[in-house]
Amino acid sequence: MSKNLFSLIISDLKAAKQRDPAARSYMEIIFTYSGFHATLMHRICNFLWHIKLKFFARFLSNIARIFTSIEIHPAAMIDSGFFIDHGAGLVIGETSKVGKNVTIYQQATLGGLTPSLNSDSQRNTKRHPTICDNVIVGSGAQILGPVTIGKNSRIGANAVVLKDIPENFTYVGIPARKIESKNLTEEFNAYGISSGKIDDPNKKSINVLYKEVHSLTQKINEIKKLVDENREVPNNNVKFQTQQSKQSKRK
Repeated sequence: MSKNLFSLIISDLKAAKQRDPAARSYMEIIFTYSGFHATLMHRICNFLWHIKLKFFARFLSNIARIFTSIEIHPAAMIDSGFFIDHGAGLVIGETSKVGKNVTIYQQATLGGLTPSLNSDSQRNTKRHPTICDNVIVGSGAQILGPVTIGKNSRIGANAVVLKDIPENFTYVGIPARKIESKNLTEEFNAYGISSGKIDDPNKKSINVLYKEVHSLTQKINEIKKLVDENREVPNNNVKFQTQQSKQSKRK
C-alpha cells in the first residue's frame, strides 16, 4: 500500500468524523460506516485498476457493492476527504471525477445520459460528471452526462442535473434550477439545502401569462362598458308601428 493511498484513507476517515454529528469515534466509523467501507474498498480497487489488474479490481468492487449497497466503478477518480453518508443505492460511473472534500448522500447517481444506446461509440470517452471541490450532493440527486459541478456548489435532494453548474450556487428541482443566492462560505450544509429564491422559469412564465390574462380581461370589460353606454335602446312603440305598416302593405 503506497503512502499516497494510506493518506487518502486517513483523509476519508477524518471527513466522516467532521461531517457526521452521529460519529462518536474513529473506531465506530471504521467498523460500522458502510460509506467508509465502500470508499476504502474503492481506494484499493482504483489502485489495482491503475496497475492493470482490472478484472481483479472489478471483482473486488462487486464484492464491496454486495456488502455496502454502494456501487463505485474502480476507474472513477476520487480525491481526498470523500464522505458518503448513508450511501445505499449510490452509483458512481466509470469516468466520474470527484474533487476534494466532497459529500454525497444515499441514492445519488453520477451517471451517463444514454449508456444503453450506441454503447460501442461511448467506450473510453468522458461520459460521467466531474464534481469539483467542496460540493455536496443531496440524497436521490441524479447528475447525468459529462457535466461539471463547480466548487462549493450544492445539489439538492432529488434534483436532476443535465447541464454544468457554476461555482458557489445551490441547484434544486427537476430539471435543476438555481437558488438566487450564492454560497459565499465553504461551510458544510447537509443535503444541499440553502436559503433564497428559486430561479424557476416555469413560475416566471405562469406569472407573465397571469398578468397578460388579467390585462386582457380589463380591456374586454372596458370595451363592453363602452358598447353598453353607446348602444341605442329600441323604442317599443316605433317597433309596433313598423310591424303594423308591414302588415297593411301585405294586405
